[in-house]
Amino acid sequence: MTSETVIIGGGVIGLAIAIELKLRGTNVTVLCRDFQAAATHAAAGMLAPDAENIPNGAMRSLCWRSRALYPDWTRKLEELTGLNTGYRACGILAPLFEESRGAGEVLSSAPLPLCPSASEESPAYWLNKEAIHQYQPGLGAEVVGGWWYPEDAQVDNKALAHVLRTAAESIGVELKDGITVEGFLQQQGQVVGVQTNAGIIRAAHYVLASGAWSNELLPLPVLPRKGQMLSVRIPEFAPDLPLKRVLFGQNIYIVPRRDRLVIGATSEDVGFMPNNTPEGIQKLLQAAIRLYPQLKHYPIQEFWWGFRPTTPDELPILGTSHCQNLTFATGHYRNGILLAPVTAALIADLILEQKSDPLLADFHYSRFHSKSSTSTPMLTHSANFSNGHHSAISPLSTQDSPLIIAGKTFQSRLMTGTGKYRSIEEMQQSVAASDCQIVTVAVRRVQTKAPGHEGLAEALDWTKIWMLPNTAGCQTAEEAIRVARLGREMAKLLGQEDNNFVKLEVIPDLKYLLPDPIGTLQAAEQLVKEGFAVLPYINADPMLAKRLEEVGCATVMPLASPIGSGQGLKTTANIQIIIENAGVPVVVDAGIGSPSEAAQAMELGADALLINSAIALSPKPAAMARAMNLAAVAGRLAYLAGRMPIKDYASPSSPLTGTITS
Repeated sequence: MTSETVIIGGGVIGLAIAIELKLRGTNVTVLCRDFQAAATHAAAGMLAPDAENIPNGAMRSLCWRSRALYPDWTRKLEELTGLNTGYRACGILAPLFEESRGAGEVLSSAPLPLCPSASEESPAYWLNKEAIHQYQPGLGAEVVGGWWYPEDAQVDNKALAHVLRTAAESIGVELKDGITVEGFLQQQGQVVGVQTNAGIIRAAHYVLASGAWSNELLPLPVLPRKGQMLSVRIPEFAPDLPLKRVLFGQNIYIVPRRDRLVIGATSEDVGFMPNNTPEGIQKLLQAAIRLYPQLKHYPIQEFWWGFRPTTPDELPILGTSHCQNLTFATGHYRNGILLAPVTAALIADLILEQKSDPLLADFHYSRFHSKSSTSTPMLTHSANFSNGHHSAISPLSTQDSPLIIAGKTFQSRLMTGTGKYRSIEEMQQSVAASDCQIVTVAVRRVQTKAPGHEGLAEALDWTKIWMLPNTAGCQTAEEAIRVARLGREMAKLLGQEDNNFVKLEVIPDLKYLLPDPIGTLQAAEQLVKEGFAVLPYINADPMLAKRLEEVGCATVMPLASPIGSGQGLKTTANIQIIIENAGVPVVVDAGIGSPSEAAQAMELGADALLINSAIALSPKPAAMARAMNLAAVAGRLAYLAGRMPIKDYASPSSPLTGTITS
């Protein structure tokens, strides 16, 4: 069979694109393995870019744009079908407990816009304890306040899935359920068909929208993230204080529907492991009861699970592919339902009008591949022809995955600091020469305008550099926790609303500047509970590193030698053990004095380096910053390539066989 467009995937994204294309006059076929397995059915239907604190930038713009489309989009679907999608512009309430309340939240009910951008505003309001309990009676006694996000909304996900399928059928989209796509047939950079369990299906254009199953067909970094959920039935004679608002708590949400409450959701990296588990359901119930205690009396109605399609940076993959007639619309993670209207519009514009919205550039698949490679990363081989012989060289062989810390993606593996420079100008030149994307800043020194730190906030372009506030100067866990909170507020003032990073330093030893392991662990445990991405500076202690990882730290940062000493790698054996056992990035911090030492640390398998003194105290800091950048790259490539074996005897570089003898 032949169709103008074939869409692989029958979830909310695939159906939304199909309807948009069909309404614009294109014949569309949707291939779906199992309609009921789509992530759409397992969702809660929250349209909550504000409550979820979607980071600033392209993703937030995409989410806001899609949320704004929802009223007209759902009305159009309802007119096509005569069915209700359950869309409600209800706003979302995000209650907070004392331990998760940010340092900047004052006990006031005055409006506090989270996003002061003049072009795109989505206001939020802080409600103090009295106000939030008045607004939503029945909340847990531990709730001390919360945020009200009036522009967030909800839709009944199961109703929406039914409406989309009904709408698609009513306008003539061909829906083929029970079809498993086994592979793409490609020739000369074009898809010429898809191989399925029902034979070959051909089209002029193809759209990959198969969610968590996408990388079964192409080497895209889309993997399943399991989510468990449940619902409780609201008793007929429930108390007089029913839940009227969507509650978005810490690692829990409760969504009221007509006769039930939907509770979700876990987030588990377990592949496609099915079924609900006692541990998962117990966690959900404990968190939900703490947030809204009276539901402990409600009868459990249903359990279910689903697989969210997630990418390393948790952003979708949208737009063109390695084939001219194949378009990607996958990897929407937990925002598939929210992003359905805007994805459908953008993909239809791209396919039918060759109009690529500027936003799509931020979601292109190529972001996951080495920027230095000019070959097409999706291809498995690039062909070279010489002397009539064909040879295939894999462009993937020298490619590296990006550095990912707490879900945020960085291309550079060198972090630098801002202290010890002779002038602000030298610091600016060095940061630029290093090509770093993360710069650490001592919160206390900026606050007190310490020498060398005056005007620091204005000296760097914080739209291009990620600030890593550090707790330098703190001698106790309590001090470090307090300064970390101030650092988060400082990052917000510089426009990094979503920056929850902190480099944790607890150093009571003023002579050797060695970090306190006990204080560091205590502070890390508390800061993780408060939602920080904690990057702890530690002695090269493998047991401490593992313990910090277990409590939820985003990295571990063992010292190579005492900070500022330039002694180089004095803890190599312990750093190797830490790297071998770590499940989080390992950043070698402190003591690196020369580029050769930086390269050596990366050759060990370190994920990144943090270097300040060796650059700042060099007679030519900018040149040294560039050298450190090249050393980090060289060391990383050497680690990926693998070292030659060490031999006891010499081995000639050229073979002796076949040589001319007299």
